[in-house]
Formats: sequence, structure tokens, C-alpha cells
Amino acid sequence: MNNFEIMKSIEDAQLREQTFDYNVGDTVKVSALIKEGNRERIQVFEGTVIKIQGTGSRQTFTVRKNSNGVGVEKTWPVHSPLIEKIEVVRRGKVRRAKLNYLRDRVGKSARVKEIVK
Repeated sequence: MNNFEIMKSIEDAQLREQTFDYNVGDTVKVSALIKEGNRERIQVFEGTVIKIQGTGSRQTFTVRKNSNGVGVEKTWPVHSPLIEKIEVVRRGKVRRAKLNYLRDRVGKSARVKEIVK
């Protein structure tokens, strides 16, 4: 076995069996496990998914929200054991893979249209 096959087998063992159904532009609630000393708790981060990048065990997604007038972004690995669940609050209608333009916008212009079914 060469190095690539060894790395691939290690990464495949770390993949999550159940994946979450979300896309760029969706407003999601990410329930993440926070460790503080010897205590653990679940913290919810709600915002818009502005990008998904990578493949396999290295895949990540970035969620952005405005908190007290300040933009906050968090990036998580999709297959991280620290993510309890990802709940889609509303589906967004976007035409791009990465919504970097939302970083420059505030208020109503920072919203993403909702998919109406």
C-alpha cells in the first residue's frame, strides 16, 4: 500500500454515516457540543450557510450570522463528532456556490430569498 491508500483508508473510517441535508443559502441551526473544563453542553448557532467546500472527511461549511450588529462566521467540519445536529430553518434560493457578497451587506439587503413550495 502506498501513502495515498493509507491516508484514504484512515479518512474513510472517520466519515459520518448519517449526513445532513442542507445547501448554500439555507438558514440553519447548528447544535454543537461545547466542552468547558469537565462539563459539556450543547450550543446552538443559527445563521446562513455561505459556503460549502472540500470533499470527503475534509469537507467544511461556513455559517454567518449578525450578532449585535457584528457579523460572526463559524466554520465546522461536516464529519466532526462535535456536531450534534443541523436543523434547516428555511431553504434559500441562490444562484451561487459561495455567498461572499453577504459579508458586505447589512439589514434587509443581507437576506436570501426563500424557496416557496
